Amino acid sequence: MYNYEKDTVFKTVVIHRLYRADCGYGTDCNRSFSFKVVDEEGKETAFEIHTEQKTVGAALLELELIAGEESTYGLYVKTVNGVTVDYDTDGKYWAFYVNGEYAATGVDSTDITDGATYMFKVE
Repeated sequence: MYNYEKDTVFKTVVIHRLYRADCGYGTDCNRSFSFKVVDEEGKETAFEIHTEQKTVGAALLELELIAGEESTYGLYVKTVNGVTVDYDTDGKYWAFYVNGEYAATGVDSTDITDGATYMFKVE
């Protein structure tokens, strides 16, 4: 005998697992990307990030790899991997790059692309 109620519950769970509004289609929301930090002396530190966050900024904030101040333009990153620079006091800032190119969006509004490389560099 066909059990409509059981079948409906099963289909609902499967559909929910296949699509989540915050990450799209897939059975989970795991995203991964490479993250590099280049400090004032040119020393490079590399990380492999695995996250369920949607944006690069949210992932790096969650891991406490970046910190800064909210502004009308988004997050103004002042600290990366424990190193603080501030344009107002140092005349230097953390520049954000995506796949080697200067980013067109801020870190907090840049969606994660699996396999991409994101970088902060003191300039």
